[in-house]
Amino acid sequence: MLDIEFIRTHAAEVKSAVLRKRLDVDIDRLLAVDADRRAAIRDTDGARQRRNELSAAIPKLPPAEKAPAVAEAKGLRDTIAALEARLAESQAEFDRLMLLVPSVPSQEVPDGVTDDDNREVRRFGEPRTFDFTAKDHVELALALGLVDFEGPRKFAGSRSYALTGDGVLLEMAVLNFALNHVVSKGFTAVAPPVMVREQAMLGTGFFPLGREDTFAIEQDSLYLVGTSEVGLVSLHREQILDEKDLPKRYVGISPCFRREAGAAGKDTRGLYRVYQFQKIEQVVVCASDPAVSAREHLGLLGNAEEILRALNIPHRVALACTGEMGQGQVLKHEIESWMPSRGKYCETHSCSTLHEFQARRSMIRWRDAHEKVRYCHTLNNTAIASPRILIPILENFQEADGSVVIPEPLRYWMGGRDRLVPKK
Repeated sequence: MLDIEFIRTHAAEVKSAVLRKRLDVDIDRLLAVDADRRAAIRDTDGARQRRNELSAAIPKLPPAEKAPAVAEAKGLRDTIAALEARLAESQAEFDRLMLLVPSVPSQEVPDGVTDDDNREVRRFGEPRTFDFTAKDHVELALALGLVDFEGPRKFAGSRSYALTGDGVLLEMAVLNFALNHVVSKGFTAVAPPVMVREQAMLGTGFFPLGREDTFAIEQDSLYLVGTSEVGLVSLHREQILDEKDLPKRYVGISPCFRREAGAAGKDTRGLYRVYQFQKIEQVVVCASDPAVSAREHLGLLGNAEEILRALNIPHRVALACTGEMGQGQVLKHEIESWMPSRGKYCETHSCSTLHEFQARRSMIRWRDAHEKVRYCHTLNNTAIASPRILIPILENFQEADGSVVIPEPLRYWMGGRDRLVPKK
């Protein structure tokens, strides 16, 4: 959510952000509703003030003047009721439209529609050239006994899967490695709730635009989160933090749930796009200083890159174009890992700076050394997400005999083994 004063004084800039992010919100309508709302507030306050003046004056008035004053006071009661109804209607429409307004992208963000329009920043490693017929992750996982697709889809539906045997151990290994790496950087580990109320989804910007991708538990008015970011940011909902306690740096671990409504029929094979997954997520709440946010953004991005470099997974970092940015993002980098079966780099991480967008919606503020209270900035980035990350691990480290070499940092959690071998 943006400051309405900023929208009033930078309407052209905000309209441009709406177009660049390909969103549907009428800024002119918002400004008209805002003007009506302010007029309704002024008129309502004026009528209330006049009513209070009459209430104080009537007992002191002479009889000849009292009757007209009483009549005016009664008339004001109906006038105020009508004004309050008008104000409530304008306020509700104002609140609805404000939740649709996007953040303004940073100047360096390129215009574009899809990830093909992202701007590459750097690469690590080189895609492997195989001297044998390479398999995709589905063939490898089945041969290695890492996953069961058919059983779960009979009782849980499409996009369901069950990791089995070493598949479970491999996922836990990569999650543990990523979690420990980020904790070693001073982040506080949190396992937040994955069932949250609507206010948490609104506060973090996943509602109203992301409702179609969210699983609802209607009986309890709860929602399953698509990222632990929701819980980590909401830890400080409606709080005022002291400057000395900032930044707050968290690393969350949780199951995540996404309906993938916007990707119907896309990437249905294997583990690339599934409804349920595990994720290690980084979140920062900091002072509302763009320089501080920029520094924290690079730190989050660096943590994720270090994890992929340690695993020796070829990848590239790209500056996301406007079409790939979410509503609240001011700046976004994507890390795309090389997936041989797809013949390209594919997104495995997303690093976002949101400035005050989430903090305004969630009422997260900080008090500076001069006792001034302002809204915080928030940032987030994936540390690792599974099972998607298993795709480049299996495909990049496969051998001609069907075995898969286990990246060195994961071997501790795999009983010291250095490779997975096909099941007989």
